[in-house]
Amino acid sequence: MKNISRNTSLTINGARLQTNIEKLGEIGLNESYGLDRITFSSYDLEARQWFISQLKSLNLGYDIDAAANIWAISPNSSDKNPIMIGSHLDTVPNGGKYDGALGVLIGLEILTTILENRIEMQHPIGVVSFTAEEPNPFNLSTFGSRVVTGKLKKSDIADVQTKDGLSLKTALALAGGSIEEIETARKNSLDLTAYLEVHIEQGKRLLNQSIPIGVVTAITGIYREEITFKGEANHAGTTLMTERNDALVAASKFVVAFEEIVRNDPSDEVVGTIGQFSISPGAPSIIPNEVKLLMEVRGDTTEKIKHIIKKVEKVFEELTSRQPLEIARNIILDQAPTKMDETIIRAFENAVPPEENYLLLGSMAGHDATHLASITKAGMLFVPSIDGKSHCPEEYSRMEDIEKAANVLLQAIFKLDVTLD
Repeated sequence: MKNISRNTSLTINGARLQTNIEKLGEIGLNESYGLDRITFSSYDLEARQWFISQLKSLNLGYDIDAAANIWAISPNSSDKNPIMIGSHLDTVPNGGKYDGALGVLIGLEILTTILENRIEMQHPIGVVSFTAEEPNPFNLSTFGSRVVTGKLKKSDIADVQTKDGLSLKTALALAGGSIEEIETARKNSLDLTAYLEVHIEQGKRLLNQSIPIGVVTAITGIYREEITFKGEANHAGTTLMTERNDALVAASKFVVAFEEIVRNDPSDEVVGTIGQFSISPGAPSIIPNEVKLLMEVRGDTTEKIKHIIKKVEKVFEELTSRQPLEIARNIILDQAPTKMDETIIRAFENAVPPEENYLLLGSMAGHDATHLASITKAGMLFVPSIDGKSHCPEEYSRMEDIEKAANVLLQAIFKLDVTLD
């Protein structure tokens, strides 16, 4: 066995990593050259099996927990807890091949590099693929990492189903998970030494400054709320304008007001989106009696998010004062901003070669690392996204940048292996 210091010249196999990116990128490819590896779809299940086949080729044992997360850890005689690397394999509809998958494949490549070079590590090194990180038909994004960290329990998910009636219980079982045993997937601070994740930036900050490596300092908070506007259906021709209680008109006024609230906020790191919108009954001769929408607010501090929500509530008060409108609100996600671990941040910085530049920056997207940070030391690296594209077929990151980030992660792991308990 070899003892490799953090100053070693050892690097990952870039060609092998690129091949795996391309192979995995073929699973779920549609006619628009985007990926449809939506949670628990046939393509998602195929990607899981492909990943498992890679683990088997390394003669690695693996475990699929009750949340259908896939865990693989290198053999190690130490009684220390593992340093895990990971992300997710699922995509948004018509998404790209780098978001999420890159973190899993870099974890696989680093684990392969350590094993084939027979490097003696003090900690076991592992790779994990988390279930359903992306928004999905079950409205349970970051599902796997939330289950692992105890933020989703059986009582929260037992009756969840898609709008088409597919139960989470059935879908999860297809991937090897179990609603009934879901609590067994939970881990705590005694189970992991650290969690590390490489991800595409999904923005232009690195690209605009020609910097190949981003060291993440914190992850944005995400607040999502399903809002239902309930008015009164009536004949679209015979009901006078002064006598209408139109849910769509009220919802539309809210959307415009929400846009103004967020645009006028002084912080650049506060953003808001109305991402779903449905109208009932949806007929040209009937005044809409119900509108449902999903509102999302992101910000780098909890205070900034709460400030937006308070302004939103004033808009609701104004709308209900103008017409006999009922507004029902259901919080889907309330995820506070999360700081990354300082020890890991410093290890990343020290692992960047002297000839390369890096940027300390916050993540404006949520990641599994957000939740893992509640039970272990967590850290993230970003790779530049060409044109800032993500969640679309045009999503692309240069292989040279991917290799640089993977090698920084490898060197940081050597450092963390001897400094973390």
